Amino acid sequence: MPVETHSIRHRSVLGRFPAVTLGSVEDVREGEAEDDEEEVEEGACHRWLRRLCPCCCPNKPNEDDMADTVVTLDEVEKDDNGNGEEPHADLSELNDLLLRVRSVDLMKGKFEQNRRQHHTERFHGDELIVRRGQRFTLQLVLTRPFSPKKDMLHLELQTGLLPTVSKGTHVIVPLVDKLQHDRWEAKIVETSKNRLQLSVNSLPTATIGRYRLSVVTSGGAGDATSTHKTKDDIYMLFNPWCEDDAVFMDEEEERQEYVLNDVGRLYYGTEQQIGVRTWNFGQFSEGMLASCLYVLENSGTPESGWGDPVNVVRVVSAMINSPDDRGVLEGNWSGDYSAGTPPTAWSGSMEILKSYHQSGGVPIKYGQCWVFSGVTTTVLRCLGLPSRSVTNFNSAHDTDVSLTTDVFLDENLDPLDHLNADSIWNFHLWTDCWMARPDLPVGMGGWQAVDATPQETSQGTFRCGPAPLVAVRSGQVYLKHDTPFVFAEVGTVRKAPGLQPSRQVGPPNRPLANHSPHTDPPAGSNPGKPQYSMCAVGSEAERIAVETACRYGSKPEAYVPPTAEDVALQVSMEGLGPRMGADANLSIMMSNSSSEPRSLILHSQVAVMYYTGVHKDMVKQDQMEVELLPNEVKTLGWVLEYRSYQDHLVDQAALMLTLSGRVIQTQQVLATQFSFRLRTPDLSIKPVGEAVVGQKMAAEISFTNPLPRHLKTVELRVEGLGLMSSRKINMGDIANGASVSTMEYFTPTLPGPRKLLASLHCGQITQVHGVADISVRE
Repeated sequence: MPVETHSIRHRSVLGRFPAVTLGSVEDVREGEAEDDEEEVEEGACHRWLRRLCPCCCPNKPNEDDMADTVVTLDEVEKDDNGNGEEPHADLSELNDLLLRVRSVDLMKGKFEQNRRQHHTERFHGDELIVRRGQRFTLQLVLTRPFSPKKDMLHLELQTGLLPTVSKGTHVIVPLVDKLQHDRWEAKIVETSKNRLQLSVNSLPTATIGRYRLSVVTSGGAGDATSTHKTKDDIYMLFNPWCEDDAVFMDEEEERQEYVLNDVGRLYYGTEQQIGVRTWNFGQFSEGMLASCLYVLENSGTPESGWGDPVNVVRVVSAMINSPDDRGVLEGNWSGDYSAGTPPTAWSGSMEILKSYHQSGGVPIKYGQCWVFSGVTTTVLRCLGLPSRSVTNFNSAHDTDVSLTTDVFLDENLDPLDHLNADSIWNFHLWTDCWMARPDLPVGMGGWQAVDATPQETSQGTFRCGPAPLVAVRSGQVYLKHDTPFVFAEVGTVRKAPGLQPSRQVGPPNRPLANHSPHTDPPAGSNPGKPQYSMCAVGSEAERIAVETACRYGSKPEAYVPPTAEDVALQVSMEGLGPRMGADANLSIMMSNSSSEPRSLILHSQVAVMYYTGVHKDMVKQDQMEVELLPNEVKTLGWVLEYRSYQDHLVDQAALMLTLSGRVIQTQQVLATQFSFRLRTPDLSIKPVGEAVVGQKMAAEISFTNPLPRHLKTVELRVEGLGLMSSRKINMGDIANGASVSTMEYFTPTLPGPRKLLASLHCGQITQVHGVADISVRE
């Protein structure tokens, strides 16, 4: 009776070798029948068989032999004695038939071709970071030369927990003779003995994120297949340099600014008193790519949607705040930050994002709008989306989708606080990002407003945008996403007689000193022009935009054209405005354009408020009688003494003066509000010593207390990209009018122009910061 033969490879192992039989297992069965203690000489065939199929032989192969190879025939070059002897001739012939991968070189070094061509050489670390829609190169080392006629090879890329071909998260990359730009393909561009160099092309709509790479080969017997998994992942980002990518930006100077610049300026204050502080976006710093991808991963959204920048921006906008999904930052506008870090103490995004990642998704305490904006800009730039932080002054917060800001006054012209749910923030920061909008009518692409500060929900989640600025300017508030809310922020109608809108959407184009390109505006732009703005106040274009928007609001009858009035009221201040620790002096100018005298009683009240427009305390109220002659212009002085506000200030040292009055002769009602802030001093930072990579140097940080009172428990924070990581210094108490200084030592790690940032915080004064430019040599 003939002996029945079996395939040594078990069929349950993915059917890798269905046509390969390696002879009979009769010898194996006979060996099993013999005494276990009987020693049988093991030949090369048996050793090879044992390494091939451990289920049939009792001894397990060395784990090193199986490294990085899944269900594959392991390499047999030398016998187990390591003497370099070749196996038997029949095994050599079989080995020649099989094609396997020994190693894969991702060519991922910072200064290698892949990173340079994909503009990712600034990222810290040695991962392969590429941008979609652009070719990159891999090098394979095989067990034998590749034969195009009889060998097969393809790549597989997988991302996410459940990679699926139909959803684009499991990509099969075939080997072709000629690459096409609109598909995943690979081409052999160079061969040398056992080495292959491949050029790989990706889709311009590919899902961004972290991909696992496998190389699948087959050859010789035809059905023998080997899969080699690389230890390192490939990171795919959006590509503003690719014309077919939705985030394509055609001006190189803009790409340098809005994608590659890792330091910028954030603007705050009031329309007349614009403050500025430097912010470290730090998107290329160590651990930042992993932290920014973690924000997406922790959202729980499917990876299949990460190829659409609109969807990615919606996810990021929701994940930067914490109310719904335990996102990155917990907002706090209470003034009590004892359980975390005060928002004014942050100088950059790196510490926030890294801490969130390292803690496994515990929200960081605390943030306010400029922190939310700075972190959002960091994440978007890191992922390859062109973005910029933008400041809007006199920013309205519309709570009822009316597209109006309603101010309710009683018969004495005093505000009715319980009805005034809408508010005007002194300033508000959000982020603009650049993308095409194929989901909207033609012409809606370009800059899109994205707001991560948790104010109102969008589709049940605290997020906002992307809202096309073109739609905001034209009043097309029926277009998604959240265009009505953004329109209300920059162009609402304020429902109080005589209360005129005043706004500046920015930031203003002020270049960052000694830095090129300029921070938010690219080089060559007009330094006096805002980044973008609504139409000119009072213009026909503005009237049309507002009327268009109001038709789609909850109060379509709200917009009423202004009537003729002959008494005007205006508040102004000199220079940069009052300084903290001193009295605040403002000027009230009233004019009578009629040929008749006018009389009125002018009410004034000033309140300390949060920058969001929420009042904390009323610090002064008074009234005065005013007589105006025909065609007279009269200027009145107004003073707020330091002792009136010293115990009431909050984070931004912001105050609001409200003036209202009624003209006796005509019953004309006058009302206006004027926001201003008390200027804080800067920190002085002076580098000491020569700035050389790897060589210790120092910086002297000085501060003078401007207040006629002691500062308690003063804390100083210092950090600088390529200079030093974030460091906290306890400065103790500082007496009134006293000057203090400290010397901080650090060792630069990166060459080129660098910035050392410092911020000071205590309970009596905030928004004190400074920056020093340091040029580091190799």
